[in-house]
Amino acid sequence: MTGVQSSLADLVAFDSVSNRPLETMVRYVSERFERLGLKVEEFRDPRYPGKANIVASAGPNAPGGLALSGHLDVVPTEGQAWTSDPFKLTERDGLLHGRGSADMKGFLAATLHALEKVDVKKLKRQLTLIWTHDEEVGCLGSAALVDALKSDGRALPSECWIGEPTDFQIFRMHPGHVEVRIDTQGVAAHSSKPDLGDSALTRMTGVLQALEQIRNELMRETRLTDFLERPYVTINPAIIQGGTAVNIVPDHVSLLVGYRPLPGDAPEAVADRIRERVQPFGASVQVLRVTPAMHTPSGSALERLCARHTHDPTPKAAAFATDGGNLEALGMTSIVFGPGSIDVAHRPDECMAQDALHRAVDVITEIVNDRCGDTR
Repeated sequence: MTGVQSSLADLVAFDSVSNRPLETMVRYVSERFERLGLKVEEFRDPRYPGKANIVASAGPNAPGGLALSGHLDVVPTEGQAWTSDPFKLTERDGLLHGRGSADMKGFLAATLHALEKVDVKKLKRQLTLIWTHDEEVGCLGSAALVDALKSDGRALPSECWIGEPTDFQIFRMHPGHVEVRIDTQGVAAHSSKPDLGDSALTRMTGVLQALEQIRNELMRETRLTDFLERPYVTINPAIIQGGTAVNIVPDHVSLLVGYRPLPGDAPEAVADRIRERVQPFGASVQVLRVTPAMHTPSGSALERLCARHTHDPTPKAAAFATDGGNLEALGMTSIVFGPGSIDVAHRPDECMAQDALHRAVDVITEIVNDRCGDTR
């Protein structure tokens, strides 16, 4: 097993599913970057026990520079039909299988080995590495990190490379994600005399019909048709809970809804539309979480560098959200570009091709030297 594959095996072995502690993995990653000569800081937040973001840096705070970013957490494996242990890297026919191998521990392993080829003491511009927790459940780590770094008045590079699995295609924008809770309140009654009550579930049926009308409207309100496969706000009524017993008219029902605002949209505009439409059903609407969209102007220096390493230099838009939307608040514009395919992420037998992993080491080395070293 090669060095970078060995590091990926170490990383995959950490059960870093978002609902579990991260301390051991954070310590491993921090120690690896410390040995490479970077200054490492761990940002903890009492709202997320057992979790931390990592910021590692080297080089002077000169104009330009580069940040590399990825997330430490992975999605669950329970209920999936894996053919090997998801937390043990397994090679089959040139593919490295394991949870997070593509999304996105492969990029982290490649970064560790690329920096072995870079003399960080001789960097001419700042190199910053940002590794976050809980990206998979709403980019919680990056949101907390933005608050912490803003309060510090931290100077950061102007551009950020997010190494999500894109098959080395360049993405310069993506939708955001907004989570909304809708509640309907009724009056409980014995089910033998339902006319004495007021069913919250019947009220929620009206809410669902209103959401379907909004969905149809949004599909006609297209933008960014040259970039997005679905150039409209998608909306997903996802989780419904309510009622206490089959012989009681339900007095409360709750529905969780997610929607994805396009780059440039006001994130809560659709929530306001929902709020207006569900008023006739006595429903309340609460925005629980906003993950911002990302929109980087075309032609950035980082985009041009990534274009040297792709078969298709035309920048596109990702369908999924990343930490890039939050990181924009720190004055960094982001490009999403990395090894592996999003098509295998979150699925059983997730994998990274061996040649893509090794190629990522070379690409990271060259781009870091170009942006932060002497080659410009």
